[in-house]
Amino acid sequence: MTSSPAPAPTTMRRRPLILDGGMGRELHRMGAPFRQPEWSALSLMERPDLVQQAHENFLGAGAQVITTNSYAVVPFHIGDDRFAEKGEGLARLSGLLGRQAIAAQTLQGRDRPLLAGSLPPGCGSYRPDLFTPEKAEAILTPLIRGLVPSADLWLAETQSSIAELQTAHRLIRQNTDDARPFWGSFTLDDGDPVALVHQHAPVRLRSGELLDDAVKIALQLGLDALLFNCSDPRIMVAALRTARRTMEAHAGETAPAIQLGVYANGFAHNHHDGEGDGANESITPLDGTLTPDRYNDFARHWHDEGADIIGGCCGIGPEHIAALAAHFSSRN
Repeated sequence: MTSSPAPAPTTMRRRPLILDGGMGRELHRMGAPFRQPEWSALSLMERPDLVQQAHENFLGAGAQVITTNSYAVVPFHIGDDRFAEKGEGLARLSGLLGRQAIAAQTLQGRDRPLLAGSLPPGCGSYRPDLFTPEKAEAILTPLIRGLVPSADLWLAETQSSIAELQTAHRLIRQNTDDARPFWGSFTLDDGDPVALVHQHAPVRLRSGELLDDAVKIALQLGLDALLFNCSDPRIMVAALRTARRTMEAHAGETAPAIQLGVYANGFAHNHHDGEGDGANESITPLDGTLTPDRYNDFARHWHDEGADIIGGCCGIGPEHIAALAAHFSSRN
């Protein structure tokens, strides 16, 4: 059996870039308008001021990158008719609110935070079976047009298959003429984290594709960063090791090594065991034991394994981000 790569050295490594946490659950915690099927898009339509406040909460906790609240601006959540009429405008509003939140910050020596333009899985979270390039193009193209004026970088997140990421990347290159960084983030099959951690099972995307193959595609596309999100925090070390091993094996063949990142979710395990279920189809229970300190413990291991970018996804709030920022700001 091939041994795992040695942990990346930590003594000379720079601090990771700190992302924000889960927008939807923060809005829910704040008492903002929030229900199914609209999810976090409802606050964007009814209380945009609270969306900006949620961004400011994460910035105040120490996030260096915040993500536009455009994830749920898709027909899956707001319906076909409303998306056709308002989708691009809502995406533009999500970018404006992110920019306003950044402008409202008193930096006090900090670098200006960055705004990531969220490109969601247009055909449904955790639903690679519903994906087609044609459907995704019809959904992502207006989102890209709406986010172009505001985004500092592009983040295709919660991608369940290689084809989803390839499509998002192609559409960015077709619809923009700039060189803004492109980050891609895969969601992973976390149905049996014990097997991944203790039995060294191969890491797979939710589509069943091997992560090793997905990393090769990320290298070919020349991504600026490859991340793993909306998955159980316990499997992220295995994902990082797989990515590092694959990048080391292909060093120099395509693009230079790309940055790695993690933003795990805080869901209770086995929350999506029902066949055909997708994320955000219900208010998913959270793991009440995933305290800021415990999440920080996971993050230390991710950093040791080479993660340059660390934040949180669903259920990871400003208190978790504050713990990350405090810990890593104290390190060399």
